[in-house]
Amino acid sequence: MKRVVVDPVTRIEGHLRLELVVDEKTGKVKDAVSAGTMWRGIELILKGRDPRDAWAFTQRICGVCTSIHAYASVRCVEDALGIKIPKNANYIRNIMYGTLQVHDHTVHFYHLHALDWVSPVEALKADPVATAALQNKLLEKYGGIAELMPDPLGHRAYPRKFPKATPGYYRAFQEKVKKLVESGQLGIFAAHWWDHPDYKLLPPEVHLMAVAHYLNMLDVQRELFIPQVVFGGKNPHPHYIVGGMMCSISMEDMNAPINAEKLAVVEDAIYTQAEAVNLFYLIDLLAIGHIYVQKGWTYGGGLAKRRVLGYGEFPDEPYEDIKGGDYHNKILYHSNGVVEDFAKGLDKTKYYPLVGKDFTDPDVIQEFVNHSWYKYPDESKGLHPWEGITEPNYTGPKEGTKTHWKYLDEQGKYSWLKSPRWKGKPCEVGPLARYIITYTAVKQGHVKPSWMDEMIVKQIDTVSKVLGLPPHVWLPTTVGRTAARGLEAQVGVAANLYFLKKLYDNIKAGDTTVANMEKWEPEKWPKEAKGVGITEAPRGALGHWVVIKDGKIENYQCVVPTTWNGSPRDGMGQQGAFEECMKDTVVKVPDKPVEVLKGIHSFDPCLACSTHLYDTEGNEIVEVKVQGGIPAC
Repeated sequence: MKRVVVDPVTRIEGHLRLELVVDEKTGKVKDAVSAGTMWRGIELILKGRDPRDAWAFTQRICGVCTSIHAYASVRCVEDALGIKIPKNANYIRNIMYGTLQVHDHTVHFYHLHALDWVSPVEALKADPVATAALQNKLLEKYGGIAELMPDPLGHRAYPRKFPKATPGYYRAFQEKVKKLVESGQLGIFAAHWWDHPDYKLLPPEVHLMAVAHYLNMLDVQRELFIPQVVFGGKNPHPHYIVGGMMCSISMEDMNAPINAEKLAVVEDAIYTQAEAVNLFYLIDLLAIGHIYVQKGWTYGGGLAKRRVLGYGEFPDEPYEDIKGGDYHNKILYHSNGVVEDFAKGLDKTKYYPLVGKDFTDPDVIQEFVNHSWYKYPDESKGLHPWEGITEPNYTGPKEGTKTHWKYLDEQGKYSWLKSPRWKGKPCEVGPLARYIITYTAVKQGHVKPSWMDEMIVKQIDTVSKVLGLPPHVWLPTTVGRTAARGLEAQVGVAANLYFLKKLYDNIKAGDTTVANMEKWEPEKWPKEAKGVGITEAPRGALGHWVVIKDGKIENYQCVVPTTWNGSPRDGMGQQGAFEECMKDTVVKVPDKPVEVLKGIHSFDPCLACSTHLYDTEGNEIVEVKVQGGIPAC
């Protein structure tokens, strides 16, 4: 048994700590603890405020998954007050949402997760001529994945951004990286274990190709977010409004927020998204993932093998409400449900739908605080978000001080994250969960599939054919979690093209309305109201619940994806997705746990974290510090 401390893991957002028990002989993680070490407290800030302003506050929960909390918040307040948004607002919101998915997934893969798989040091061993040849070979081998994406507009004659598969291109990037390595100052490539044996799994040319694209996408990613800027006024934190959108439309006014010129800019950006995803992201992803799976890398699924949860997205047309069920009548992405035992095979998989009434049922979704630094009147029971309490109760670590923890107390309270549960059970959320649910719902005949559902099923079946494995084997793994994120980025592009065409057609029909202001004034609201706002954030199922009384927020609760995935164990000892993923991972070099980083990064956590491995006696073997020392990861 060994213990390793990594303090903190980088390339994620926020603050998280992980502690693991590893069997040195087998490399198997025997136990794991994940602890959110930052208290958000937004719910308390919102109490007593105007519900029309809630989106602007909740959006500041995170600057990485920018706009998604605003999206959930306006839906939440609209649900409470009975506001139906106009068609144009629905189409625009969907484009902004799809754009967030494309940008977030692409940036996550290249700039937060890719360096768990590829190494700039290994890239120095590559032959630029062979790399150029490999790039063309991979485009030929995996390029068919692009054909799965429908294009209802058909306005792009040829791709403007295409991988530069020339020896000169790769030689230039290799020289840049070589200078960094020889200087001893790796800059953006610093702080990692480049001598780990996993980096030998890929040929050097794959390393060089992916590292070159890493640098390429640092520039391209700015263009992916343009639709958010045009429709929302800025990025990060674009503008929304309860009742619709703020961006008025006029095809005659050249100074209007939305006119023909601005729509052309949006269209060009969406086609850039398509090229970034189809010609770079998915090709690199399949090239890396295919080799890893062939080498037996089919672990890290953890909780995804047993239970996943999703809420559903992309309402095709405006809906009347969420809690009443109309939202789920209108969505194109039928990821709303819970699926159990997917890893046992489709014939043994169990599917449970999630619809409007389930989000108001106090027995369906609850949050527990048995091991969280909060207090409830009765901590043996969970609370529905409408009844949720955010009262801190920090007890400190098992050993150490308030500012320097040595060990967490897994028998007591050890995290600022609560423990969300579906009917008392933990669930994994995120792109992997959404893909498992949608695939199961369609294949088992639970839903009438939309074009989007059919696209997702085709994606999964196509990748299964490439890998030579059935979905239940490769999908609930660390590789599968990473692949689902890339495939979903392609769905985001397809949705953007689809809803942009709908927006064009509606404007051509003479409708330029972007907001419904009939219930804007508080005197038109009921004395008391409750609302639910749900969406599928890039990282997973996101829900906001509000209680409005006398025109002010009485209670507001956010149950976010990383709370589901990173939750501490509950009173029954059930662990969350982070902890289960780590327990389903094999570590080759215990004091350089790259495999654990792959698993945790595959969730795209909205946290910053430190990782610890220890033996059953609690003997510390090695500690690697980032702050105040040499970066470790």
